[in-house]
Amino acid sequence: MILRDMTASDIDAVLLIEQQIHAHPWTRGNFSDALSSGYVCKLAELDSRVIGYAVLMPGVDEAELLDIGIAAPYQRRGYGRAVLALLLEAAARLDKQRVVLEVRASNASAIALYRAQGFVQIGLRRDYYPAQNGREDAILMGREL
Repeated sequence: MILRDMTASDIDAVLLIEQQIHAHPWTRGNFSDALSSGYVCKLAELDSRVIGYAVLMPGVDEAELLDIGIAAPYQRRGYGRAVLALLLEAAARLDKQRVVLEVRASNASAIALYRAQGFVQIGLRRDYYPAQNGREDAILMGREL
């Protein structure tokens, strides 16, 4: 797997994955805005196929992981872990002290991945995400670098 910078021409491929794996996916505008804002936007490729992506928003002393996704056929094979590890390295190279993120309380596999990479719960946002039957809590997680 290689991780490279995402470009505007990659958005169609990213949207295909995003719409397949998230009940409330980001839009084309969300990804375009992230690119134009100078966020760290990465694309994961395997054998010239787009299999995943991630968006990291640098702040003053921390970075926030805004979105990460691996195409369903490639999940649970270590690619998400690899993308996350490379993003943590990118944040460290930018001299950030920590990385923070929000995750749906129901997303047990993502929470397990983040915990395995050293993230801990630092807060809770009640009724943060839209859900099929109303709203869902967001767990705030963070990891010092």
